[in-house]
Amino acid sequence: MKEFIEFVLQFGELNTQQIKLISQKAKTITLDKDEYFAEAGKVLHQVCFVLDGILRICYYNNKGEEITKIFVEENHLLYDLKNAPSTEYIQAATPCKLLVFSNTDWKEITDTIIIWESIIQKITNKALVEKLKRVSPLIAQDATTRYLEFLEKYPSLANRIPLSYIASYLGITQQSLSRIRKNIR
Repeated sequence: MKEFIEFVLQFGELNTQQIKLISQKAKTITLDKDEYFAEAGKVLHQVCFVLDGILRICYYNNKGEEITKIFVEENHLLYDLKNAPSTEYIQAATPCKLLVFSNTDWKEITDTIIIWESIIQKITNKALVEKLKRVSPLIAQDATTRYLEFLEKYPSLANRIPLSYIASYLGITQQSLSRIRKNIR
């Protein structure tokens, strides 16, 4: 819980009573590697903050191939309050410890803490900027450059998650990734 409060306080100030309310609404859960936090076709009924581990957001293309869209590391917030079925899966790429809030509790926090929406908007904006920095270069680069940039942007991930997830994220086969890794050693 401490990690989440410290994270939120980077984007706005909260008093002791507000922190207590947030703490009362949070629950800690764990996911085993490969376990799903959310599945395509279902509505996500929880907001989560990654305390430990790595989640991946993935989907299947029209050929049935699994595509990794993004990785969500520690100290990142994940939510979708649209109340619409998701088109993506959220899966634990490593064992994970998550802080979760039901959408109902999240709404209560939003309704009670006046600056909460402003704080969440700042968090969302920062996450969008990070996502654009990570995704935009991937489109126009060769596979080796994409992998080197992946290592630069996600330095702690390469040794923590399966190569198949990295290859999927980079849009290459696992064999190609193995060759690239061999050539840059």
